[in-house]
Amino acid sequence: MAPWLTVVGIGEEGFKGLGKTARHALLGATQVFGGQRQLDLLPACIGAKRILWPSPFSLKPVLEQRGTPICVLASGDPMLFGVGASLARQVDTEEMRVLPSPSSYSLAAARLGWPLQDVVTLSVVARPLAALNAQVHNGLRLLVLSNDGSSPAAIAELLRARGYGPSYMTVLEHLGGDAERRVDGIAAEWTDQPIAALNLVAIECRADANAPRLSLLAGLPDSAFEHDGQLTKRDVRAITLARLAPAPGELLWDVGAGCGSIGIEWMRAHPSCRTLAIEADESRQLLIEHNRDALGVPGLQLIRGRAPDALLNLETPDAIFIGGGVTRPGVLDACWQQLRSGGRLVANAVTLQSEATLVVWRELNGGELTRLHVAQAKPLGEFDTWRQALPITLLEAIKP
Repeated sequence: MAPWLTVVGIGEEGFKGLGKTARHALLGATQVFGGQRQLDLLPACIGAKRILWPSPFSLKPVLEQRGTPICVLASGDPMLFGVGASLARQVDTEEMRVLPSPSSYSLAAARLGWPLQDVVTLSVVARPLAALNAQVHNGLRLLVLSNDGSSPAAIAELLRARGYGPSYMTVLEHLGGDAERRVDGIAAEWTDQPIAALNLVAIECRADANAPRLSLLAGLPDSAFEHDGQLTKRDVRAITLARLAPAPGELLWDVGAGCGSIGIEWMRAHPSCRTLAIEADESRQLLIEHNRDALGVPGLQLIRGRAPDALLNLETPDAIFIGGGVTRPGVLDACWQQLRSGGRLVANAVTLQSEATLVVWRELNGGELTRLHVAQAKPLGEFDTWRQALPITLLEAIKP
């Protein structure tokens, strides 16, 4: 099918900044969809009916016009945090063409002299601000698309709370347009000054002396998590995640999630990693919600229930971690049954009963058992001695 849908990226300079192909597409369209700001950029010579996106936002009005020459307006590059990416998931590539303009990221990098390939690009447009927590690292440069004029002040507050008050911030308003403006400052001194709704925040992350060091590698300090004592401790957590082996785009089930430490660190391994955390205890559910935001993975999905019943009809996982409930009848078998072929199952046991359950299950299904002993030096009078933590039995199995 010939393309009936054209997605046009339009910048602040409007119609005059578009290329010949984009102009012809708009002149030949019967309908043009977009936000009010984009539609207002069109000149009177565009005879197509101008249709504002519905609220709440929906692609349905466009999809209902399949086969009719239609244009959709987007800001800058439609495939970069834009409506083009949403449409591409529902419209075949043969039916749609995308005509991008320079993105706000490209314009910001040009203004600041930052090599774009060395910058982390993020968006808080209709997205949780907490996602920034996973990306704030000393020396890193961030370009953040703001949701509105209040976003820069909220970002400055987040940086201060993380111990990154010395970070340098630049707000760029109306990039590429006649009203373009730049505001510079330090996060620690940022005030809630008037900022245009259309803005981008550039950040040079600078940590103060007391900022916690939160690596993206497995094994965050135990102090990074709020917990009630049910926490997979740092060294065991690092070994467990190494066995789970997160890869981009993969889904983890964190069964009996406790405070959510395993699932959270799984998601911190790569922005496209996902977690379903299954937890029945209400107080621990609150801990999971707090920790996922504080550590920058607000997309972690909490399943409120107890395995194995809560596992029904969930998306097939690439890996499963069982941190609690190993001895509960049916949990191991239900997890193994729903794991995809080639997926990894890792279960940890502390008690004799849970260890015995893993031993019996391994005899029937295969896998490897590992005993972990961790000791830390602790004071003993005027000297030090080794204090042994409870040993952990770890089962690792790969489904054929």
